[in-house]
Amino acid sequence: MFKNLIDEMAQNGSVRFYIHACPNASATKTVEVMGDESIKIDIAAPPEKGKANIELIKYLSNEFNVPKGNIVIVTGQTSKQKLVKIVS
Repeated sequence: MFKNLIDEMAQNGSVRFYIHACPNASATKTVEVMGDESIKIDIAAPPEKGKANIELIKYLSNEFNVPKGNIVIVTGQTSKQKLVKIVS
């Protein structure tokens, strides 16, 4: 599901996209691309004390094969809607 974004990151050195986070899920996984082009991701962590954000960054790090430090939540630290930037 992230192939186009990974290709864009390879070309431009970074990529930015919106995520609709769904915390408290049974597993962390990509669910779908929503109508507004944001990516819905279930997160297996509660939205408490940044735990869901940490789990999201860990998941994206594995999916994009980049260090966790290369991933930044630009906006939406405490929201379900997040703008994420990943640098290769």
